[in-house]
Amino acid sequence: MTTLRARIVYPVSAPPIENGMVCVEHGKIVALGKWDGRGATDLGEVLLMPGLINAHCHLDYSVMRGAILSNASFSQWIRRINELKRTLSDADYLESIRTGFREMLRHGTTSVFNIESFPELMVKMPPPPIRTWWFYEMMDVRNRIHTEDVVAGALSFFEDRAGWSGGFGLSPHAPYTTSPDLYRLAKFCCEKYGMPFMTHLAESDEEFEMFRNARGRLHEFLDGLGRPMSDTGGHTPVARLLAEQALPDGSLLTHMNFLEEEDWGLLREKHFSIIHCPCCHEYFERGPFPMERFLREGFNVCLGTDSLASNRSLNMFAEMRCAARRHPEVAPETILKMATLNPAKAIGMGGRLGEIRAGAEADLLAIPHAGPAENLPDAILTHSGPVDWIMVGGRVSSQ
Repeated sequence: MTTLRARIVYPVSAPPIENGMVCVEHGKIVALGKWDGRGATDLGEVLLMPGLINAHCHLDYSVMRGAILSNASFSQWIRRINELKRTLSDADYLESIRTGFREMLRHGTTSVFNIESFPELMVKMPPPPIRTWWFYEMMDVRNRIHTEDVVAGALSFFEDRAGWSGGFGLSPHAPYTTSPDLYRLAKFCCEKYGMPFMTHLAESDEEFEMFRNARGRLHEFLDGLGRPMSDTGGHTPVARLLAEQALPDGSLLTHMNFLEEEDWGLLREKHFSIIHCPCCHEYFERGPFPMERFLREGFNVCLGTDSLASNRSLNMFAEMRCAARRHPEVAPETILKMATLNPAKAIGMGGRLGEIRAGAEADLLAIPHAGPAENLPDAILTHSGPVDWIMVGGRVSSQ
């Protein structure tokens, strides 16, 4: 057993402990409390807290940092992504994933929910250095792959990865690229096998215009690719997926930027988690995100970085600061939970990730803090620079 001593231990789910200790055994936290003076690894004048959880990322695109102008329209951004993807080799993507992992570790992320566009690359990868949920990205509108084959391919990919730290899920990409049949098949598989389900939804004004009014840049772009457009016009993206019964209970809905009042009524009493990517939202210069209403309505709101194709970094401290800046009426403690407790709940790991408690995984980070155990969420959100000490699964990371 390893005992860690810190100036302050902040469980997030419980009050801070000054001159605290955390005992770790076999990768799990077995005890915490006031340091009793016995032998311990003294971390010094630091705040010891749970590792951060990035609830939405595309590690494949880490190589694309700065490659697309932020003022590009959404459809222009998609075109540019597709152009860049055609220039990259398997080796490029594998290095991109490694680069993303290194950056997240450097900034205190110990778990990530990653959308994987190329699951065939996983056979060439070592186990990830942080706890990773790999969501197999699925789409069929353009390629017209038989949906049964797509799902079978996803499940076969998962079979031989049981030893990896984290888990696997399915991610029908978005309603403009994925048919209702494929959504429902993914829903069926996630419900049958207990896998998480994530999708992009109501992300852009162009997506909203396409489904609401059957027009706009995205409508023209996809129509030109041969996508059937008979499902557009007369309803919002949210209303369309809910009418198709395409979303399982507990779905992780990423973005949710553009909603009508009817959508709020449809979403009410649904058990969905909402994933907001504040710096990506800023990158696309979008209007205010309805965070306050999601919170009032009782949704489980989480934070993610999205990819470096639409962000400057994979730094969850930066995401929390951006969220606090854009939503000053939301308490820092609430924002901190969006990067710890809330994503743990969303992935079915409540009580095991995102907090320091007996029985939880020993995923921890330490940042300098010599002050009192007051206003800790404010101090955490203002932290900048690398995180010098990180533990994942009971092992101190060398980064």
